[in-house]
Amino acid sequence: MLRRIIGIPVILAVMALAGCDESPGDAATAPPPGVGVAPAVRRDVTPTLELVARVEAINAVDLEARVKGFLVQRDFVEGAAVEADQLLFQIEREPYEIAVAARTADVERMAATLLNAQQQRERMAELVRRNAQPQARLDEATAAEDEARAARDAAVAALRQAELELGYTEIHAPFAGRIGRAAFARGAVVGPNSGPLARLVQLDPIFVAMPVTDRALLAVRRAQDEPESHYQPFLRLADGSVLDEPGTFAFYDPQVSPTTSTITVRASFANGDGLLLPGQFVTVLIRTAEPTQALVIPQVAVQQDQAGTFVLVVDSENRVREARVALGDRVDTGWIVEGGLEEGQTVIVEGLQKVRPGMIVAPHAADTDEG
Repeated sequence: MLRRIIGIPVILAVMALAGCDESPGDAATAPPPGVGVAPAVRRDVTPTLELVARVEAINAVDLEARVKGFLVQRDFVEGAAVEADQLLFQIEREPYEIAVAARTADVERMAATLLNAQQQRERMAELVRRNAQPQARLDEATAAEDEARAARDAAVAALRQAELELGYTEIHAPFAGRIGRAAFARGAVVGPNSGPLARLVQLDPIFVAMPVTDRALLAVRRAQDEPESHYQPFLRLADGSVLDEPGTFAFYDPQVSPTTSTITVRASFANGDGLLLPGQFVTVLIRTAEPTQALVIPQVAVQQDQAGTFVLVVDSENRVREARVALGDRVDTGWIVEGGLEEGQTVIVEGLQKVRPGMIVAPHAADTDEG
């Protein structure tokens, strides 16, 4: 029994010695972990601020009748483009032509009466000068002349009003644009209380209004003073395409919205093909007209902890080193590096979870869009 108990420790000791002989050899032959790396590269970048915006018409007007009458003519195709001063609606003219003729006759009659009163006053003034008539008669003649002049002036005003109303029988386009649906057909009776006959909207050029934070607005407006970094607005449509022609900033709201803490900014865009319509949502890309050079690394290389942002760098001896970095704007799938790295240094973008600073690794070029 004692022999069996003594034999067990001996067997265990022999097994332990055998295991110790194998472990050091296995650890020495373990290969370093493979990681994907990408270089920090200096390239052209265009920092972009993206904003959701709404298209607005620079000019839009509801066309209304200012006089009452039958609608005798409608000279446009609904939804079509019209030229400035183009005749759109014609209201019957005859009643207003008759009114102009009557007011013209009134003016002529009142002018004749005034002329007669002037002649009477002049004769009476001569008689008073020769003491052939008392001063009171001259005063009466003068008052009659003043009354005739007032009547003539009233007749002239009435004629002018009649001419205006005759002119209102024709409704012209106040500006070039696209006209909407007509609310009345030919033969309908329209007037000042009928409501809009149609709506005319100017489409070229056109406004795009966007809310901008006061901080972003300051950056853009300061950059406007620097010709080498002049900011311009570009438009991205719903299908992802970006218009080739940039717009121009046309308006800055003079106050910040108390509810959204933003400032409304309008940009003007050429819209000769009518692609942009009022009420449409678009994305405005505010970016510099000319690209600038910056150091860029892939986004996936960047990590963050309580101390800030950092990347893992592989040095010339394939050893992992931590580098604290200061980041700028995001461009495409990369970050602009403003400090902490130099051009050409390689950062780990694949296999980050397998390594830590101080380790030796086996780097290989990663497949990224940067560099």
